[in-house]
Amino acid sequence: MYKTRPRIVDLSETEPNRKRGGDLRTLLTPVSVGSTSGFMGLAIMQPGERISEHYHPYSEEFVYVVQGELEVDLDGETLPIRPDQGLMIPINMRHRFRNVGDEEARMVFHLGPLAPKPSLGHVDTEAVAESEDLKPYPVVQEEAAQPERREVPS
Repeated sequence: MYKTRPRIVDLSETEPNRKRGGDLRTLLTPVSVGSTSGFMGLAIMQPGERISEHYHPYSEEFVYVVQGELEVDLDGETLPIRPDQGLMIPINMRHRFRNVGDEEARMVFHLGPLAPKPSLGHVDTEAVAESEDLKPYPVVQEEAAQPERREVPS
C-alpha cells in the first residue's frame, strides 16, 4: 500500500518567494505532498526581472519555459530559452535567469535528488538587492534527513 496519496496543489496555495528575484513558487515538495525524490515549482518573472546566480550541489535542475523570452547564464555562457523548450542544469553548475522579453515569463522547475538538508541544497553566488517585503524562504523539506524511500508495490 502507498504511504502517500496523490495531491493537487493550486498556485494560489503557495507563498511567493522573491528572495532571489522573480516570484518563485514551490508547489510539489516533501512538505506539501510528501515527495521523496525532489520538488517542483513555477518561476514567474516580469519583464526585466531576473533570478540571481546560484548553484545546487546535490541536485540537477530541470526547467521548462511555458511563456516569455528568457536568457539563462550557465557558468558564464548566455543562451536564449523560449516557450516549449526545456533545459537540464547539471549539479554544481552556476546559473541565472533573466526575462528579456516584454511580457511575463513563466518557467516550471524541478530539482532532484533532494539535498541531505534544505540548507545545503542551494548556494547563492551573487547578492540580491534587499527589499523590505522579503519573507523567509518557504519550507520545502524538513531539516531532518531525506524522507525514507519506499518501494512501489508490483
